[in-house]
Amino acid sequence: MPGKKRRFGRIRKLRSGRYQARYLGPDGLDRPAPDTFETYGDADDWLAAQQTDLRRGDWTDPDAGAVNFEEYARTWVEEREIGATTEELYLRLLRVHLLPTFEDLDLDEITPPKVRAWRTERKKATGASTVAKSYRLLKAIMETAVDDELIRRNPCRIKGAGKESPEERPTATVAQVDALADALGARWRLMVYIAAYGPARPEEQAGMRRSDVDLDAVGIWVRRAEPELTTGRRAPGETKTAAGKRFLALPPFMKPVLKLHLELYAEKAPDGLLFVGERGKPFRRSTFGRKWRTARAAVGLPEGFRFYDLRHTGHTLSTRSGATLKDTMVRAGQSSEKAAMIYQHSDTERQREVAKKLDKTIRKARKKAAKKRDDQSSGTDRARDT
Repeated sequence: MPGKKRRFGRIRKLRSGRYQARYLGPDGLDRPAPDTFETYGDADDWLAAQQTDLRRGDWTDPDAGAVNFEEYARTWVEEREIGATTEELYLRLLRVHLLPTFEDLDLDEITPPKVRAWRTERKKATGASTVAKSYRLLKAIMETAVDDELIRRNPCRIKGAGKESPEERPTATVAQVDALADALGARWRLMVYIAAYGPARPEEQAGMRRSDVDLDAVGIWVRRAEPELTTGRRAPGETKTAAGKRFLALPPFMKPVLKLHLELYAEKAPDGLLFVGERGKPFRRSTFGRKWRTARAAVGLPEGFRFYDLRHTGHTLSTRSGATLKDTMVRAGQSSEKAAMIYQHSDTERQREVAKKLDKTIRKARKKAAKKRDDQSSGTDRARDT
């Protein structure tokens, strides 16, 4: 009630008839309410809420959230220990999808309604996968702001908004893989086979060296990755995951392909690159992309079939060859704490067994395709004779 001596905070009536509330914060600063109140009771309720927060340890500096989102977000990206391609992705998502809406706002001005409105607008403007990635990035940034005690709660509270549901990727047949290798030519044959039967990531192949090849064991050690950024610059570094550093046991039929490639196309230095372009320099994604599109069209694969889809082909063929989930994850270099517990016992010897079974599957498919061609040729000859 007005006139009653308060134990916490102060309330005074202004000339306008409204009430002002303030209290002494734990930092020793006088903290006024952000707005005045119509009644004494409303002001008293506000002070009671601040006192409750103080007692529970939930009090936060009301000025802490007055940090510009763009500045905080860019610093957040700089402080992450992430690869060059991931950093490039985050900065692009920020620039294209987050900053146009949030760049002028402080952290405490980003509210759940504003996040929902932003997501609705983005869903109309771009693909669902991009929106999900952008939402996950925004949520991660704001969660760090909570940890830094700059805001009390994360405003990103839309259930399932960060979940992606990508379409199932297509696979190629053994005959189509061979046709792609033929269409791309001898220089790139090994790259096609490693992508499909390794299966290795493109950035892992870009980092392979002559010294990584083991002809006796018929395989290649993956020790690094060299992704190419959109600027055209290569960014040598670690593999995507810890499990990415691995031995790729290849099907035995690839031994002569490996040997020929080393003799004719790999850099001659002991640690020279395994794959270089026609001019002897590291191949460019744009240049190889043109060759890939031409080969893909020649083989008759759909326009959406990417070079990376050969990796999915490798997963499928390995499974058909009898590989377990443990084996396929090790071959692909996939890793997480949960996954590591599942497939940690799939060792190099087991990987060689998988490669031998894969070799058998490929040889069988080739023999079947050759028999089909012979049968078709014989049928044509018989029809001509009649």
